[in-house]
Amino acid sequence: MQRSQQRAETPPGHVVVIGGGIAGLAAAHRLVTTGVRVTLLEATDRLGGKLMTGEVAGVQVDLGAESMLARRPEAVALAEAVGLADRLQPPATATASLWTRDALRPMPKGHVMGVPGDPAVLGEVLSPEGLARIAEERDLTPTPVGEDVAVGAYVADRLGREVVDRLVEPLLGGVYAGDAYRISMRAAVPQLFEAVKEGGPLLEAVGRIQERAAARQQAGPVFQGIEGGIGTLPAAVGDAVRAGGGDIITETPVLGLTRTETGWAVRTDARTIAADGIVLATPAWSAGTLLAAESPAASAELSGVEYASMALVTLAFRRTDIEAYSALRGRSGFLVPPVDGHTIKASTFSSNKWQWVADAAPGLFVLRTSVGRYGEEDHLHREDEELVSVSLRDLAAATGLTARPVDSEVTRWIGGLPQYPVGHLTRVARIRDEVAKLPALRVCGAVYDGVGIPACIASAHRAADEITREIIATPTLVRGTGSEAGQ
Repeated sequence: MQRSQQRAETPPGHVVVIGGGIAGLAAAHRLVTTGVRVTLLEATDRLGGKLMTGEVAGVQVDLGAESMLARRPEAVALAEAVGLADRLQPPATATASLWTRDALRPMPKGHVMGVPGDPAVLGEVLSPEGLARIAEERDLTPTPVGEDVAVGAYVADRLGREVVDRLVEPLLGGVYAGDAYRISMRAAVPQLFEAVKEGGPLLEAVGRIQERAAARQQAGPVFQGIEGGIGTLPAAVGDAVRAGGGDIITETPVLGLTRTETGWAVRTDARTIAADGIVLATPAWSAGTLLAAESPAASAELSGVEYASMALVTLAFRRTDIEAYSALRGRSGFLVPPVDGHTIKASTFSSNKWQWVADAAPGLFVLRTSVGRYGEEDHLHREDEELVSVSLRDLAAATGLTARPVDSEVTRWIGGLPQYPVGHLTRVARIRDEVAKLPALRVCGAVYDGVGIPACIASAHRAADEITREIIATPTLVRGTGSEAGQ
């Protein structure tokens, strides 16, 4: 009885979280709410990773991710937990278009990541030949998916390349900045993978997904933003971590991890920090470097993860200068199929999509374009002025816009998005199996279970919960001292 009482009164140790992106912050927040002592180390001078705000023409806007999936609970729940509930805001409009075959065309409805359930809605996007190819699917022999298959390859085999090139590529590429013909269906569109494994035509598989979604009767918006920008979420989470007793230290790269008799030694350029547990919330290349000595197998797997880079070009126009352009009215933006040969791959009309942007600058119209994807990153080496120019050129071709912006901002995300090729989930399982052999160390982030904000938070919660259980269950690790050496 005395031992149990002592265990209950003993703090469950000290965990060092390495990486201050949304995954690392979510892990730290989860840990402090369970009473764990936390130190978060971030190599750069700011928190948030690819969630970042900045100013264009004096208006605060997102310069990274701008929305989060609301049909998954993790991101919205975290925002609410850190005091942002009253600032959550769905898009004011979700009327997106495709810029394809030299025109802005309505985005077809009733699809799963571009894979249609009803060809009848595709007449404005596909050619007659493309529609005829879809009609042939019922006569085709089944296409095996095995343990995994590339989304583009499978859909092209069933419905023809035109469906992939003009629908799947721009939608899937918008999420992963990748190539649909390489991206894993099992990892990127798991509901579609499970449906096609049931057999039958692909169109029927999409129909089953839609029927199941309708049966769940999910209410509320599909996506949510935050007034002031999604980029304000990291600071709010950081404040909550500090309020819970956690330490957050920026501009502190971690140089090495070493196992000790009682836990871990985390080496920085200034000191060595003793930890009972480690949450490694960094990109694959960084995690691989830090694990090289203690888990060469996990390190090797992580080093094989490829990344795509991209740039965002944010432009602010005087609203009076763009009023004549009807193509800018009512739309949230447009996607661009790579097959059409344009430089930009998407544009978001921020002042239409987010009411808070319109309210913050009623005299301005803010939009942004994105440039670059996996294998097509030469554009990122251009000067800022040139990226602005090519964006304006493509915007003029798509919408007729010839007005000049009053301000612009170019944001480069080098190595911004991990790629999920065929077999990615098997690689992730191997990484986790090897990492699990180490005491009280877990990994999380965009590499593992999805690149979206809710998926990153879910992986962080998984890592934090596993660490907490392990350090509580292992008496030698439950020291609660968090002592530091080598200062």
